[in-house]
Amino acid sequence: MSTLRIGISRRIAAGIVGRSIECNVSPAYGSIGAQCRRYASQVTPKRNGTSTFKLALIGAGIGAASGTAYSVYGNWKDKSSHMEHQRIPPKILKELPDVKITKRFINPNDKSNLNIILFQYQTCPFCCKVRAFLDFMGISYSVVEVDAVLRQDIKWSEQKKVPMILVEQGDGRYIQMSDSSAIISLLASYLNDKETDIGELAKFYPMISYFDDDDKKRLDIMNKYFLMYQDKTPKHATREIQENERKWRTWADSHLVHLISPNCYRTLSEARETFEWFSKAGEWDIYFPKWERDLMVNVGAFAMWGISKIIKRRHGLSDDVRSHIYDALDKWTGELEKKKKKFMGGDRPNLADLSVFGVLNSMEGCETFGDCMKNTNIGVWYNNVKEMVDRNRGNLVRRADLVPLKA
Repeated sequence: MSTLRIGISRRIAAGIVGRSIECNVSPAYGSIGAQCRRYASQVTPKRNGTSTFKLALIGAGIGAASGTAYSVYGNWKDKSSHMEHQRIPPKILKELPDVKITKRFINPNDKSNLNIILFQYQTCPFCCKVRAFLDFMGISYSVVEVDAVLRQDIKWSEQKKVPMILVEQGDGRYIQMSDSSAIISLLASYLNDKETDIGELAKFYPMISYFDDDDKKRLDIMNKYFLMYQDKTPKHATREIQENERKWRTWADSHLVHLISPNCYRTLSEARETFEWFSKAGEWDIYFPKWERDLMVNVGAFAMWGISKIIKRRHGLSDDVRSHIYDALDKWTGELEKKKKKFMGGDRPNLADLSVFGVLNSMEGCETFGDCMKNTNIGVWYNNVKEMVDRNRGNLVRRADLVPLKA
């Protein structure tokens, strides 16, 4: 139902509910009423008064008009607010924005010919997922480390979420993508079929609008877990293997990642300790002035401590939040044991392995991570993936040694 129709129906309902209810008096009490009325003050009825029904109609009319006006105003502010299943293709930039490259990873063996700029927070679980994929695949890429509080380096963008990539297509323009799973699927699809321009493949990952259960408009990339093999599906990628990979990639995003914040920010002291590690891992003292680094640590720790409580309630977690992440990791390792495989992908990690690894890698320096290593069997699998990711990663080149980007 459109916003307009909802507004009208609600106003009409309000007007109808406002109607007075008339009660009939039983005939048995008629004579008593007549005797009482003899001694009561005489009241002359208003013959030309407005009837209850007429008031109801007026109320309904005013309500409908108000609802219509509000809907028109809302639609004027957002001309596409009434549209469901609206397709929004990835944005194409004619030229690079004025960005400050923090560092690059350059792999001399990279044959992808991709020119990628990754906008990230170093310890964001979704950013870690993208980096795990890029590193494992041996892809060279540039990094813009974004201030998690001020976000100065993405002010040019309508999309304010990270990770976000700019990737150059064949005509020299840049595609902008901002969903970690869609980014990975797009790049994996390209690596499977380099003859198709990455700009063409990006068209398979549009944002689709829909209305949720609360009638709020949402945007999402519905097919973000699908690889666009088209007519070049690898022989090993059976339907069962693809479905299993998509299942666990979805699990990493919809369940595992939501256990990170409630565990890493259980208390204010643990939240601050976590952000101090974030500062060290992200080298904030190198890339940001001291006042900005301190602001990110103190404000970020307090904000995430509060947000973790909201996430905990939203996902129905008990006060023993550690037990939930232990159960999740036991589920993952239990599946590996059942398959009798080293990785979910078999002899080498697949996209599901890299997604789960990326999420866990985001908290590697936190107390939570140490507890997970001690109290679950995740360690062997995690270290095996980490070894392969680290081995394939390109050489780190810091800002001082960087050559200017190709415009």
